[in-house]
Amino acid sequence: MIRRLDFAPLDGITKRVFRRVWHQRFGGADRYFVPFISPTDQHIITPRDRRELENPEGLPQVPQVMAKRAADALWAAEALADMGYTEVNLNLGCPSGTVTAKGKGSGLLADPDFLDRFLDEVFSGVSVPVSVKTRLGYRVPEEFPRLLEVFNRYPIACLTVHPRVRPEKYRGAVHMDLFAQALAESRNPVCYNGDLTSVPGVRALEDRFPALDAAMIGRGAIADPALLRRLRGGPPASREELQSFTRELYRAYQDFYAQAAPDAQAAPASQRMKEVWFYLIHLFEDGERLGGRMRRSRGPRAYEALERQIFEELNLLDAPRGELV
Repeated sequence: MIRRLDFAPLDGITKRVFRRVWHQRFGGADRYFVPFISPTDQHIITPRDRRELENPEGLPQVPQVMAKRAADALWAAEALADMGYTEVNLNLGCPSGTVTAKGKGSGLLADPDFLDRFLDEVFSGVSVPVSVKTRLGYRVPEEFPRLLEVFNRYPIACLTVHPRVRPEKYRGAVHMDLFAQALAESRNPVCYNGDLTSVPGVRALEDRFPALDAAMIGRGAIADPALLRRLRGGPPASREELQSFTRELYRAYQDFYAQAAPDAQAAPASQRMKEVWFYLIHLFEDGERLGGRMRRSRGPRAYEALERQIFEELNLLDAPRGELV
């Protein structure tokens, strides 16, 4: 039975402004994973990252670190511990080509021996619990048993598995047979991540894996902001609640960007909202008709008009439809 629900990090969307408004409006997450920081050669936390990592709202957060060198990961873990964080997550799952070309994210999975040395150095020197988010492999799913052997050598606080390999990104069927192997053979706690977009979908996962204790949900909780709340027995989102949420989020983005550019806050705020609507539009019947127009729109006025049109014309669905990619 799944008892812990983690909100996955989506770089560019689930940043501090979004986490705060979403938590206040819907909630249901036990922990929020902060989109990754990538340590600099100078080993400093940039002002941008520091703003993201500060947590005056007191949300239960876990920061994610992306690094190729163990020394960088160790420095980041200690710096984050100094900020009060009690767990750090290593990102071994990002499939982006610009990331993996640098040997980061799922690029670390390409060489299990290098990964073994990397983790050995990290766990030999770190003073804060470290969890790992991984894929099944860099090229093919058959790489996973060897990777699992490596993971089992270390006291990983939680191994979150997205059961796809790097080239599959977020498309196609997940490899549930290999996730079953992870759950059965991992010496560390295991969390499932991938394609959880509805209450029935999560219940089906629980039925298949009754020993599973934790799940991480990202895109599904953006496409249906009430999903985690519903999994706790709460109500679905109403049209009025969703409209209040998007309006508050838009204002919060405007306030955030006004600090940097007082005369231009609406433009970047509307761009952030368009990224949220890329997922949220799936919760509306015939959403692609207006979703495509929103993606092509330019400027705050066009965004605001299309949002009004969505709420005036489209029917709300019980669960998101279509692939959330």
